[in-house]
Amino acid sequence: MKSIEFSNAIRFLSVDAVERAQSGHPGAPMGMADIAYVLWKKFLKHNPTNPDWLNRDRFVLSNGHGSMLLYSLLHLTGYRVSINDLKNFRQLNSITPGHPECDITPGVETTTGPLGQGLANGVGMAIAEKSLSREFNKPNLKIIDHWTYVFAGDGCLMEGVSHESCSLAGTLGLNKLILFYDMNRISIDGDTSLAYTEDVKKRFQSYDWNVIDNIDGHNFKSIEKSIRDAKREKLRPTLICMRTKIGYGSPNKEGTSSVHGAPLGPDETRLTREALNWPYKPFEIPKKIYDKWDCKSSGKKFETQWNKLLKKYKKLYPSLYRELMRRRTCKINKRVSTVLKNLSSKHTKPLATRKCSQIALESIGKFLPELIGGSADLKESNLTFWSGSKAINKKDFTGKYIHYGVREFAMSAINNGISLHGCFKVYASTFLIFSEYAKNAIRMSSLMHLPVIYIFTHDSVGLGEDGPTHQSVEQLNSLRLIPKMNVWRPADLHETAIAWESALGQDNSPTSIVLSRQGLPQVERSANQKLLVRK
Repeated sequence: MKSIEFSNAIRFLSVDAVERAQSGHPGAPMGMADIAYVLWKKFLKHNPTNPDWLNRDRFVLSNGHGSMLLYSLLHLTGYRVSINDLKNFRQLNSITPGHPECDITPGVETTTGPLGQGLANGVGMAIAEKSLSREFNKPNLKIIDHWTYVFAGDGCLMEGVSHESCSLAGTLGLNKLILFYDMNRISIDGDTSLAYTEDVKKRFQSYDWNVIDNIDGHNFKSIEKSIRDAKREKLRPTLICMRTKIGYGSPNKEGTSSVHGAPLGPDETRLTREALNWPYKPFEIPKKIYDKWDCKSSGKKFETQWNKLLKKYKKLYPSLYRELMRRRTCKINKRVSTVLKNLSSKHTKPLATRKCSQIALESIGKFLPELIGGSADLKESNLTFWSGSKAINKKDFTGKYIHYGVREFAMSAINNGISLHGCFKVYASTFLIFSEYAKNAIRMSSLMHLPVIYIFTHDSVGLGEDGPTHQSVEQLNSLRLIPKMNVWRPADLHETAIAWESALGQDNSPTSIVLSRQGLPQVERSANQKLLVRK
């Protein structure tokens, strides 16, 4: 059988689902189907029967409007996404919503739709993989060893968050991150030249990325070679520039904006079937194609091989094995709670609550090897470091502190990716006023039920001489408006310690801890009042 038959299965499941829903985006799935076929069948290491297998490759569809591409792949390879689920695309209460949601659909790694953020999530996943591999791998026992693959379109690379996150990815040398850029040069308004004329290749080279340019996204051999070349890169993340045709195969809409976000229509759907020699009825996939697409047996083999490696690892490094298993289950060391409960009795002088937070971190940091995070170039102001903090860099990835630079949006979206990967407790910090820069990623933490911890300092108009640009007014209320967001504004060390304890204990919702720059008195409380603070 020819490769085009397998990628056409993706195309027509996508076309048929959008047509049935009378809503959706067929253009990207039709254009990226050939790339997806090569990646998923020849490179992606995953197990459809266990979507949460720790050492799986991560696949992120950053251009989430093309969700039928991902749903088709999940269905064809054997995940719990049925043909009826595809028929219910974009319907209320289905597991195939208009944009992918990681808490709804098996095999979806992250919720995407706000363009560019999926790419930033992928950067976070690559950071997590590299950090864990440095911490746990031993010679000939690479138990953490996987790739992060991201699909992104012109819209993702227009968004500012892509500039922020890709710049940091190059700085950190995330060589196991591969970005597939769908260069179809069409957006909703028309040709991308209306607003987007930069040299993307030079842009990514300036970020210190490996760039593989001018790949025909409909030539299977070229696609495969480009991925193999990307995987040979040892020092830098890779951008593969794939030249594709949006709506590939549609006689009258291919290469036009009209195929981006609307059904083809019955006549054009029929003509496309004829043009691509697809004789099957809507949602009909022949058994021979299903059989070749199915990845359940190969996925079980991948995981079985890994389990054998893990068994050997357990025998040789029992303490490291136990630590990794603890990290997987997100169980916090019990000493953290004990230390935090006794913290406030040691301090009686007025303290800024940002300093209280640092005291709390200093007391518990050594018990939290899973704690990773950093600040948006405000380390000395946010005080989100402690004496054991060690910064990550491309030459030494054994630390857990990330210098995010002045990139609040990317910091928050990258942290979402680290949290999604698993085995970490993640925090991010900046001034409360600059939560505005990060707001959509903060919202995504809540939407995805991620226990990301946000540390927002300089919490009021008390900043005085910095003036209104730095004085937060409405930001506290706007955080409280976010569903599932836990918001703490502690008054002293006792309350700050409880806020940290609560944040670390969350497993499905984010926390914002809002802290002062100016000193505040330590409040004397009875034992009962201390219990009431916990409530």
